[in-house]
Amino acid sequence: MIRILVAEDSAVTREYLVHLLGQDPALSVVGIARNGLEAVEQAERLRPDVVVMDVHMPRLDGFEATRRIMERAPTPIVMISATSSLDEATMAFRALSAGALTVVDKPRGLDHPGQAEATRLLVEAVKLMAEVKVVRRWPRREPPAPPPSPAVEPGRRIRLVAVAASTGGPVVLKEILTGLPGDFPVPILVVQHIAPGFVGGLAEWLGTEVRLRVKLAEPGEAVRAGTVYFPPDDVQMEVTKDGRLLLPRTATEDGFRPSASHLFQSVAEAYGRAAAGIILTGMGRDGASGLRRIRDAGGLTIAQDEESSVVFGMPREAIQLGAAEYVLSPAQIAAAIRALVARE
Repeated sequence: MIRILVAEDSAVTREYLVHLLGQDPALSVVGIARNGLEAVEQAERLRPDVVVMDVHMPRLDGFEATRRIMERAPTPIVMISATSSLDEATMAFRALSAGALTVVDKPRGLDHPGQAEATRLLVEAVKLMAEVKVVRRWPRREPPAPPPSPAVEPGRRIRLVAVAASTGGPVVLKEILTGLPGDFPVPILVVQHIAPGFVGGLAEWLGTEVRLRVKLAEPGEAVRAGTVYFPPDDVQMEVTKDGRLLLPRTATEDGFRPSASHLFQSVAEAYGRAAAGIILTGMGRDGASGLRRIRDAGGLTIAQDEESSVVFGMPREAIQLGAAEYVLSPAQIAAAIRALVARE
């Protein structure tokens, strides 16, 4: 039985969430909180397996409540947000940077056409996040300087970087992209597994946090240096040999659309030795087979190391498949690709 604390300021929504979660026999709501301060107190007292928390609450918002919970009683936190509000989406990603694990759409009323799917995604997120072993995140101290990145062979020149991420990915993406200059000389393509409706908010949030341009990809557009591209919801993302983006609604791959393996395969075919593929923290195995295609084509391949990964599933699969040439921390990844694209 997964023990859940629900934190939501609206009494009607709070009761509705308790009802929805209570329909699953594997879930048990053991506490409710009406504001962020109560959420922190209840998390310390009840020690739930998962906290389901609204983004906007009185007394403490989702960011500050998450920060305090991760300092005092580290717990997997699932943020719920109305995706129609950019302000809510931005707050949700701030909460992820404070230690929350994922964000999902807040279920609407019973008569809403998307109610069943939103409920399914919420229940699935709670069950998956309950398996994640979180650690104390706050107060933070200055991290030690990362060890130097491995030397790469002379003459290697990267023209495009492709990245895959899932659980824990937004924060790691921010860390890596923050380490890159605004005039980074190649484009970056990213598949981030995230609940429907949130990829636009993710792009907006990252765009305010890093020096690079961050945007949703458009069909047929030419990729540009210094720009990070995310595919919109429910499409694959491909790149052609002449550097244009395709966004087909082809079949799912590794269970996902967008799929990292699908992106990586097109990158391998289009850029070969001039490509870099990076697989970051996340559950499952999406991206592993595609990363192997990039390595087989002569491209540079990197997996995030276990110590810095929230969930080591995707990187582990890539390493076991022999797809990852290097296993690095986020700081090392940023340093490695900075060095590679600077080569003339």
